[in-house]
Amino acid sequence: MPSRTETLPRNVRVGIVGLKAVLHISAHWGLSDAELIAVTDIPENVWQLARREEFNGALSRDQLLRLSAIVGIYKALELYFSEKISSRWVTLPNTGPLFSGARPLDAMISDGLPAIIGVRQYLDDLRYK
Repeated sequence: MPSRTETLPRNVRVGIVGLKAVLHISAHWGLSDAELIAVTDIPENVWQLARREEFNGALSRDQLLRLSAIVGIYKALELYFSEKISSRWVTLPNTGPLFSGARPLDAMISDGLPAIIGVRQYLDDLRYK
């Protein structure tokens, strides 16, 4: 007998996986619920359902891209930095060119998806320097 998620459309299954991953990442980074909601542009009720593993709706393309980019940021931080830094990097003030002394999280929240993708690219570029 197929599991509950196996019978859902592919885009819904992708969203469920992304929500679970970003819930774990958010906890690892120590984000508040308000920060999680703001950076993902996903309403609180969806996160409540995701926490109880009851979400089975579709997310927008923008929301899926945000989740994907956040997973990429997490992966890059884990690869490039120690645990002590990687778990705090998004919430620490940063003098890098994208941040002007602000926290990367604040830049991602205020400027949305383009900034989230920009942070991911910024971290990926560190690999080649």
